[in-house]
Order: sequence, then C-alpha cells, then structure tokens
Amino acid sequence: MEFIEKIELSKNDKKEILNLWNTEYPEKLNYQTLSEFEKYLEDLTEQSHILMKSQNQSIKGWYFDFIRDKEKWFALILDSKFHGKGFGSKILNLAKEKESELNGWVIDHNRDKKKNGEAYISPLNFYLKNGFEKLKENRLEIGKISAVQIKWRKN
Repeated sequence: MEFIEKIELSKNDKKEILNLWNTEYPEKLNYQTLSEFEKYLEDLTEQSHILMKSQNQSIKGWYFDFIRDKEKWFALILDSKFHGKGFGSKILNLAKEKESELNGWVIDHNRDKKKNGEAYISPLNFYLKNGFEKLKENRLEIGKISAVQIKWRKN
C-alpha cells in the first residue's frame, strides 16, 4: 500500500472516493451523483487528504481533514476488505504527525445498513484504541445520522 498526501483531489480521485464512500458508509449517507459529492467537499475549508492506494493505484482508503468552527475535523473511510490489518491506524498516525487535535463524528451503533444490505459496523472502538476520546455529551442527531463526537489531542 502507498499513502499519498494531497491538498487537492483530481476528478478521478473524487470518482473513486465517491464509490468507496457509497460502498462503505451507511446507504442513507450515500451521494447520488459526483456533483453532489463535489458540492459537499467545496463547502469544507482548508482541506488535506491522504489516499491509500493499492499496487494497481486504486484508492482503498481515504482520510481527509478540514476546518469547521475554528477546529480541525476529519473523516476516514477504508475499504472493508482492509479492516483489521493496521491500515486505518497507519493513516491516522500520518494525520496525527501534522495535527495537534482531530475531531470527528462517529456512528456509535450497528443499526444502519450499507448499500449491499450488510450492517454498517460502528468504528467507535477502532478510534478509542487509537487514542480518541468519546465526548458523549456531543451528539449529532439528524435524519440521516446518529453519531457521537470523538476527539484526539496530542500530548
């Protein structure tokens, strides 16, 4: 696996990431079109990305961060075939090298379904193992998502 840091994504990167997003995230969070996904990205400021590419150069993992309300927020998606192999931790460690704090929203239940009908398994334990704390008083409860905030701070 190769890890590539980028400030801007190419059109092809966005297409591959959209496919990864729509495959791995709960179906109700899917984007129907590339332009919808691009609109989501356009609204986020000071983005940076880490792409995890396989030997054939296809994107198997995507980390990105951005500024929201003067704080650094992030998201991470990994092809489920690569879960449990240390790749997610590797991407997070690359991000932690350049940041002093990371915030994210994490679905903390297993009730959602992916596009293929499989259950979406909450990654909360993965983040707790990687040094994040759960801010249980900070919840995101909107029609599409029920999630808890997580935060990591450099010691």
